[in-house]
Amino acid sequence: MTDVSPEAPVGKEAPADRDTAGPFDESEANPVRPYIDLGGIKVLPREGLNLRLEVEEQTKRIVAVGLDYADSTLQVQPFAAPRTTGLWTETREQIRQQVRQQGGRVEEREGPLGPELLAEVPVVAGPDGTGKRLARFVGVDGPRWFLRGVIGGAATSDTDAAAKVEDLFRSIVVVRGTAPMPPRDLIPLKMPAVPGSA
Repeated sequence: MTDVSPEAPVGKEAPADRDTAGPFDESEANPVRPYIDLGGIKVLPREGLNLRLEVEEQTKRIVAVGLDYADSTLQVQPFAAPRTTGLWTETREQIRQQVRQQGGRVEEREGPLGPELLAEVPVVAGPDGTGKRLARFVGVDGPRWFLRGVIGGAATSDTDAAAKVEDLFRSIVVVRGTAPMPPRDLIPLKMPAVPGSA
């Protein structure tokens, strides 16, 4: 275990083919594809995909996009990031601590998108009041953004479902915009325009 001083900038963590296989920066996306525009991200519609927006009660601000696909769930959040350093290494450590504080178990492994966390999180469910839920935490550092995903359902254990959900994650386009934003700030998300209401 090497000692990393907090000042040492951490490089970006992303699949080597991120710019051609995704998740994409807005500048890399195919302009003719019919994306669903959610502000900070664009999602490619596909058969069997159900989209939910997760809204913070107090502020009514959209804080995450939930995608139901292949008997799985994928929750995604785009964050502003520095130009030269990534956020995924630090974010993984925060997730690890949160899961352990909740009494869960977490292990880091190398996944198709790079380092990921597989967590077993206790949930209150059923008559006895306890259950466990598996979740995969994935993240990709892009140019001036970081895309975080939480995968639940079949894609935590079934390889076919996992491949479909990973493909869905990689098809996402992050729209960082040019406005200055502090790193770690959520890139604003919005309701998609209803066709014909433009």
